[in-house]
Amino acid sequence: MQSHPSTWVTLAHLLRPQGRKGELLVELFSDFPERLAGREDLFLAPPGFQGEQADARPIRILSSWLPHGKNKGRAVLQFDGIESISSAETIAGLDLIVREDNRLPLDEESIYVSDLTGCYLFDDTIPVGEVTEVQFPASANGTRLEDAAPLLVVKGEDQQEILIPFAKALLKQIDLAARKITMSLPVGLVEVNKKSLETVSEPER
Repeated sequence: MQSHPSTWVTLAHLLRPQGRKGELLVELFSDFPERLAGREDLFLAPPGFQGEQADARPIRILSSWLPHGKNKGRAVLQFDGIESISSAETIAGLDLIVREDNRLPLDEESIYVSDLTGCYLFDDTIPVGEVTEVQFPASANGTRLEDAAPLLVVKGEDQQEILIPFAKALLKQIDLAARKITMSLPVGLVEVNKKSLETVSEPER
């Protein structure tokens, strides 16, 4: 999941109507859409919202399901009180959020994206940089690639961004109390990804 500092955690971004009864297709930042239905602590707000709870719109999810085909990797949510395409259009573009202290507990092998951002990444004992974002690889049409590892966006000590695959095979330890992630990265991975970013960002001549 993606997080807003200290207060709110984004569970999903509402994309567009998906059905005639007000259903919406969403970009999901949680691996547990089935745990959203019936909760009384969910809200809608514009992306980047960091305000007070009173300024967010309370919302209740009636049901959720996972689509197939070109939308595989996303989810469809049915909201209470949203019963038509036109009403669904009024909330498209908003984020589904929850207060950070209301997050549901995860199993031992899972971790919230919001807990990864702000951690410092080490390649064994070598400091790499601070994790500023977690990205989920997607196809050209925006469908999330379920088999691809999420990417840690790391700001290196030279202020260059580096993309590091957050693959279980590379992970050695996560110490949230110390805000530290230790991985064992293939030789040259940091340099190659940094060079790739430098090439992309090079100004036209």
